Amino acid sequence: MTLSTRCGAGAARRALVAALLAVAPWASAQQDASQFPAAATRFLDGEMPAMEAAVRSGDRAYFHDAMARMVDFADAWGFKSRANPELARFPMCTGAVQDFLVVGLCRVTPNGEDCTPMLASGFERNLRACREAAR
Repeated sequence: MTLSTRCGAGAARRALVAALLAVAPWASAQQDASQFPAAATRFLDGEMPAMEAAVRSGDRAYFHDAMARMVDFADAWGFKSRANPELARFPMCTGAVQDFLVVGLCRVTPNGEDCTPMLASGFERNLRACREAAR
């Protein structure tokens, strides 16, 4: 799956969801849900500097590679496959992980169908709440 230079944020979001759902049959064993906010925060803190650099340079290749890392993270925790239902108490963290790439892609292609002020502000709100839950 690739994100071409013509790919808008709406198509990217659909591709991300499809990729996450594709791993559902192979979701790994449940991890301790209480550790999820810290793991999600570490994942996002590791990805955000690279995403910022990709946005500044218009590097769409980053988004393809980052999507693979996000799918691996989601698979490891079982949050898209619902293999770990205890993660339902951390919607702010699952939301932040799901949306960070779309938010970044919207910064590169602001006219995408999913590029709304609510998306970016919701991501920021979820990220803050996830960091709080990780403490």
